[in-house]
Amino acid sequence: MDLSRRHALAGAAALAATPLLSSAPAKASAPPADKQAPSFYRYKVGDIQVNAISDGAATFPLADTYISNAKRDDINAVLATAFLPKDQITNFYAPLVINTGGKLVVIDTGNGPGAYASSKGNVGQFITNMTAAGIDPKMIDMVVISHFHGDHVNGLLTADGVLAFPNAEVLVPAVEWKFWMDDGEMSRATGDRMTGLFKNNRRVFEAGLKKKVTPYEWGKDVAPGLLAVASIGHTPGHTSYVLSSGSDKVFIQSDVTNLPALFAANPGWHVNFDQDPVQAEATRRKVYDMLVADRMRVQGFHYPFPANGFVEKDGNGYRVVPAPWSPVL
Repeated sequence: MDLSRRHALAGAAALAATPLLSSAPAKASAPPADKQAPSFYRYKVGDIQVNAISDGAATFPLADTYISNAKRDDINAVLATAFLPKDQITNFYAPLVINTGGKLVVIDTGNGPGAYASSKGNVGQFITNMTAAGIDPKMIDMVVISHFHGDHVNGLLTADGVLAFPNAEVLVPAVEWKFWMDDGEMSRATGDRMTGLFKNNRRVFEAGLKKKVTPYEWGKDVAPGLLAVASIGHTPGHTSYVLSSGSDKVFIQSDVTNLPALFAANPGWHVNFDQDPVQAEATRRKVYDMLVADRMRVQGFHYPFPANGFVEKDGNGYRVVPAPWSPVL
């Protein structure tokens, strides 16, 4: 069959011009839904259950400063190749809840319930979706933070500024804690973004948590089967994790890349969220070369939901292949 775009358009026009076959009244139908179903997805790593839980997605205009070493036309060309709209970026957010069998462990907390209203429901969905998945925030034993950006730490507090996980121990990277809690570093911060990050982190960790955190070191398990791995550059203490059970494992990359269609494909591009972009690029290449060599599953905080897959080499960059969806655990 020879089906061209011209044929398809001609067929659509003919269908639009065809009179209705029947004048009988249509039966009543359900009104269209006005929101998505709760967004969560589960898979197993050995005996450990991973719950990827969406905090939502935020879309914003493509700023000239978004990638410091790439031209707008080149960025738009990559977006078009990935079937994404030009001149805009969509950030996805996917915190995790890990059930080790003995502990319920949250990894990063999303933008927080306080962001739900200001974003018109686009972000701040983590607690709502977690509850829909049958997980009570009061049952969380540990919250493990990868780094101190607002989309990872703001969910530690409710919209009223009280603890979102009242019975959980909060674990933070020791290097990250030292940097953001250093008054000297805060006094030397310049620019709205960095000064805003220091202010927000003091709000969350000093005013909110009263500094009741447990700093952890790299190279050690911070929870059963969860090894903390240095992956610096995005922030001074940025941390990724290897979750292992038996012979199975997944690399939880946190923010080693942002949107993979842009930054896995072009690992040399420097996004404005990276505090040390040169170090972040070196980390990105090292991590992704490892993922390719080991054929290890990867979970990305900013990947399109459910935010996990596998990495393969693709020219001078990489391509993330989404993991197959499974209807059963």
